[in-house]
Amino acid sequence: MFGIEMAPFVIFFIAAVLAALTQGWLRGAIMLAAPILGAINLWMTPEGSYWAVSFLDFELNLLRVDRLAILFGYLFHLAAFIAIVYSLHVKDRMQQTASMLYAGSALGAVFAGDLLTLFVFWELLALTSVFLIWARRTEQSYHAGMRYLLFQVISGLLLLGGIIAYANVHGSLAFEDIGLSGIHGWLIFLAFGIKCGFPFLHNWLTDGYPEATPTGTVFLSAFTTKVAVYALARGYPGTELLVYIGAAMTCFPIFFAVIENDLRRVLAYSLINQLGFMVVGIGIGTALAINGAVAHAFNDVIFKGLLFMSMGAVLHVTGKINGSELGGLYKTMPKTTILCIIGAASISAFPLFSGFVSKSMIMSAALNNDHTWVWLMLLFASAGVFHHAGIKIPYFAFFAHDSGIRAKEPPLNMLLAMTIAATLCITIGIFPELLYQLLPYDLDYNPYDATHVLAQTQLLFFSALAFVWLNLYKMYPPELKSVNLEVDWIYRRLLPKTWQGLGQFKQTSMQSLNAFGGQHLARLSDYVSKNYAVQGLLAKSTSTGVAALWIVLMLLAYLVIGLF
Repeated sequence: MFGIEMAPFVIFFIAAVLAALTQGWLRGAIMLAAPILGAINLWMTPEGSYWAVSFLDFELNLLRVDRLAILFGYLFHLAAFIAIVYSLHVKDRMQQTASMLYAGSALGAVFAGDLLTLFVFWELLALTSVFLIWARRTEQSYHAGMRYLLFQVISGLLLLGGIIAYANVHGSLAFEDIGLSGIHGWLIFLAFGIKCGFPFLHNWLTDGYPEATPTGTVFLSAFTTKVAVYALARGYPGTELLVYIGAAMTCFPIFFAVIENDLRRVLAYSLINQLGFMVVGIGIGTALAINGAVAHAFNDVIFKGLLFMSMGAVLHVTGKINGSELGGLYKTMPKTTILCIIGAASISAFPLFSGFVSKSMIMSAALNNDHTWVWLMLLFASAGVFHHAGIKIPYFAFFAHDSGIRAKEPPLNMLLAMTIAATLCITIGIFPELLYQLLPYDLDYNPYDATHVLAQTQLLFFSALAFVWLNLYKMYPPELKSVNLEVDWIYRRLLPKTWQGLGQFKQTSMQSLNAFGGQHLARLSDYVSKNYAVQGLLAKSTSTGVAALWIVLMLLAYLVIGLF
């Protein structure tokens, strides 16, 4: 029967080859068929391990199907379908082929049953995704892509080193619980951390994603970081260090997002904020926390994709994405405005929207496990994300002031993709059981108890009140035409300037040395010429008689000295 024991990535890779060889409506049809056929294939594949092969005395499993992998498998098929619909108007062969290979690589990583197979798809994720940044074909996107690729390569090297050490210690390559015991655990942990956007390792995300094409950013937001979340949930559940790393991830992006002008970069910071909630859940490690983490990953792909799609639509029709240059677009883009607001309500965890039914699981798990300070940080982060993603994005793009831009609605396929995502945000929010039945652990959890609803409603109300108050009294940070640097200042400003300074010092030193050497070499040359040249003083010949006279005089002087 079709689909039994077929690795999901195969369908996407075949579609990528066909997309590269075709054009027009046929290419679009092939791309749309891939996630549909892939989802059917996944539904027909029973749990278990398949495609086992032997390699250098190790057993590799190219297809491991269990509940955790199935959830991410369905998520990636859904995300690919929405992103493909959103990009149907694109006629760029390179971008379309890369997007299919990218989605297939994410699926290959999720269903990898061993670390070596994971490494192969880990690297393919990096190589295929960077073309979605370069596809914008600007100087900024080229340099951002190179910096993005550098981080991805470092992640791959760390993963490879960890795999080699793991194999030496355990004599196996099975991808199971790894933990932080031994150098292999730390190397693999850092490799996962880079792709997950850990603090100080996150700038590839905020630097690269906003420089991609309007459609490329939608693909990028769905796969790389969620593969890392899956890998952490598989390899490091219950690692307490993740609780504190995740809590930091939820908080620090808020301050940069508030002052950021590029609205897609605001969403990139917001993505790190949401990843922090997932990392906290994985670190807590209980059934409720893991369920909350992977459920929030599922919802984040949809509502964050919706927000990236709405901002991509604005960029597509106006050519602008800075908050200082936008405003008043609700007049001519009312549909996009409404869809963006639905995404903003979802990421802000409004009751009856998808973010509420997953974020509350993580926060409940934090309280249940006595992480009171972490819970307070998550509460602060929840208010912060409402400020910069729930309010700032729709407000500055569509309402803040009349920019004078009279743009029309984006193409129909873009509106359709956003409508699908918005419908899912509302449906999951109202009927969370549709998502809960896919989660790794069977739990009886009701997000709509009075405590959760009341607490979240109060939080959102007072956050909105604070935003209004800050705006009325002109205290909210204005949208400035500037580029904000943080940790990336080190390698985007400090290191280049240091290297430039060293180059100037070298040049100056060589010039001084050449000047000094040239002056003294000239004197030395004159001296040698005067004394040792053919006509030089020391090169003149002397007669035998004169030489004998000098010898007699020297002997006489020696005799006189000896006598007295």
